[in-house]
Amino acid sequence: MFVLFYNYVDNMLERRGPHRPAHLDLVNEFHAAGTLTMAGALTDPVDSALIVFRDRESAEAFVARDPYVANGLVPAHRIREWALVVGG
Repeated sequence: MFVLFYNYVDNMLERRGPHRPAHLDLVNEFHAAGTLTMAGALTDPVDSALIVFRDRESAEAFVARDPYVANGLVPAHRIREWALVVGG
């Protein structure tokens, strides 16, 4: 498994509006394909997100197509391999 960590810009909740539908479409596309297993933002504050993929290539492809990244809402991200012990 691979975890994609996103760092969000300040005021993400206010700024994501125009790009959120396309971002969620992309999340659902990768989930339907079986390569994305779970995704969500961290809260209080909403300053980052975690998205879990079955392989690094899918995580990289997601970043390359994500409107949040393309529109500057994700100034930094990283992908880390996750040695999952239980679940998934």
